[in-house]
Amino acid sequence: MDSAAFASSGLKHPRKISFEGNWVRRAVLASYWVVIVLAFPFWWHLTSIERLALPTSQVRTQVQNNIVFPITVHFDGSFTHQNPSIVSQVHTLLRDSATSEHERWKGVDLRLRSADDEEVNNKAFDSYTVVLDAQSATRLSCLLSDLIAPSESSISHSQRIVQYSDHYRLAFTLLHENATPHRFVETWDVQNALAEFVFPLLSKLSVLHNFTVRSQVQYHAPLAFEPKRISLGDTEVSGLTQEDLTVFINSAEWTLSSSVSNDPVLHFVLFVPSETHAPLKIIDGEGRPTSQSSFLLPQWGGIFILNNEHNSPPSHLSQDELKPVFRNFATQLAALLGVPPVPPGLSVGERPILSDWQLDALLRRRALQNVQGTQDTLYSIVKLVDQIDNMPVGQVVRDDVLDALASLHEAYRAAATSPAIALRWSSKALSVASRAFFNPGMLALLYFPAEHKYAVYTPLFASISVPLVVALIREFMAWRRGLRDGGRK
Repeated sequence: MDSAAFASSGLKHPRKISFEGNWVRRAVLASYWVVIVLAFPFWWHLTSIERLALPTSQVRTQVQNNIVFPITVHFDGSFTHQNPSIVSQVHTLLRDSATSEHERWKGVDLRLRSADDEEVNNKAFDSYTVVLDAQSATRLSCLLSDLIAPSESSISHSQRIVQYSDHYRLAFTLLHENATPHRFVETWDVQNALAEFVFPLLSKLSVLHNFTVRSQVQYHAPLAFEPKRISLGDTEVSGLTQEDLTVFINSAEWTLSSSVSNDPVLHFVLFVPSETHAPLKIIDGEGRPTSQSSFLLPQWGGIFILNNEHNSPPSHLSQDELKPVFRNFATQLAALLGVPPVPPGLSVGERPILSDWQLDALLRRRALQNVQGTQDTLYSIVKLVDQIDNMPVGQVVRDDVLDALASLHEAYRAAATSPAIALRWSSKALSVASRAFFNPGMLALLYFPAEHKYAVYTPLFASISVPLVVALIREFMAWRRGLRDGGRK
């Protein structure tokens, strides 16, 4: 309809309506874009991530460093008088061993000194003395290797040793498979048995760990499998094969740990078999019963099977009856914590619970493991941050990384004087490095990558931006057209 038609009908032309005017329409469109432009800095600030710079160069430098424990061996005059060249011979053999077994001697700076060495005589050392039952250089070098740098095979398999922790909980359990009125142990003298065999070991290991000890008695713990019945003379016994030992723990029905804690738990179970399975023997690969009554579960604990000669356990287990049990538990605990055995040929007089040589070797090994774990963790953090461009790095993470680096530096310094202090610093370094790696702010992005963010924002902004962009283009073209029409007039 033209203007005359609108006038005759009493209606206004759309172009003459105030809110249909060009300037009003363009003002409305401009107001949208003004709001978007002004809101953009606020949106950017609220949605941007905090990404502080990490000391990448320091981390890469620390990864190349190694903790070094200087160890000085002072040969008594009786060795050097009988064989003046024995020190040089042993030194050559140990140097060859360090070259061929680099991982075994990693972190050890060994120095051999004779009795006439003035440097040794004039300088005070924190030292202790051992007597080696050997005269040849080869035998001496083997003993010193086992004492100072025990190999993994002599400590036991690395899979058996529990991961280092500042604190462990030890749970000693008297576990009945199926207690009956005529077959159950009502009480046991666990306190005295612990005081005789376990507490002295814990006291020596207190420089490495803190321990919480508890005991309990349970009366129903069925096995998840049926033991094999085998003939033993005129009687039949139940047998546990090597495969049965690996699944002996019935985690679905046994409640050995009742408290909630993040500290690792080591279990030591005195198992009382039921009447139908007693006596319960461990059998070898050929199906024959063995004299072995206990076995070790790697990184879990130990089991001791109580088989009474009369096929009926007493109602009370005295301290004397518990001696073989807790002596075995102490040995299993030492193996789980990585205590190296004393090599044969070493005279230590009355056998101690844990010798100074063993403790020093354990301190060095644990400190070295902590340092390597810290280095790996810090390097992983830096690598992740470099690979994921929008991974947040907050002040807490940065402070933890700096704290771990500082603790590593202190561990390197303390290694020259005290393995125990070096262990404490290395433990702190590993703790704060792990805390930084598992920071919730960093872990969240591993499960929420950038693609997910685009999937959230695209439906929201596309529906708003497309009409606004189209309207802006249309108004711009109308404005250009109006300029051309005005120029022709």
